[in-house]
Amino acid sequence: SGLLPASGDIRKWSLLSFGPYLIFAFSTHSCKHLAMLILGIDPGSRITGFGVLEIIKNKSSTMTVRHVSHGVILLEAKMPFALRMKELGESMQSLLEKYKPEQVVIEKIFLGKNADSAFKLGHARGVAMYESACSGAEVIEYATRLVKKGIAGSGGASKEEVQQCLQRLLKIPTIQRIDASDALAMATYHAYQMLNPLLFKSR
Repeated sequence: SGLLPASGDIRKWSLLSFGPYLIFAFSTHSCKHLAMLILGIDPGSRITGFGVLEIIKNKSSTMTVRHVSHGVILLEAKMPFALRMKELGESMQSLLEKYKPEQVVIEKIFLGKNADSAFKLGHARGVAMYESACSGAEVIEYATRLVKKGIAGSGGASKEEVQQCLQRLLKIPTIQRIDASDALAMATYHAYQMLNPLLFKSR
């Protein structure tokens, strides 16, 4: 599988299977609740990306952002849409229970050229927001262009450019899935907004 770690990589990988859908998770740190956990979500009706970051206080009492995990939720494309949303909800419950984030960051809705795809994305987004709110997490929304500008310096940056910037910011050697990268971008933008609101506004 393209999601397997490189030879000699000591980072932890886990493959969580929940019935007809899968969560591939890449984790660089054990999930210790030191300060605050943020879960970024890139919703989709077939693939939903997620990224988990931790804001921690180091020995010098300064706050830093650390990568915890990222991955994707894969839903069976041939499954009826309503059942896919049910499975997405259960997958979100599993993620929220495992990491227990205080905040969940999700992209604001946008209307694409394909109305059917936009409506399905809206449903997936609603499921993710509902499960996040039910877990007690605060739900924060950002426009995609705003996040791209903050991470890569341009609202029109490509997904690949954002991905490369994230790898440098979070010190991750590789991010295998664009969906996971998009989710990490949401979480990263929010984390740095909390630590230094002027940092990204000045870019």
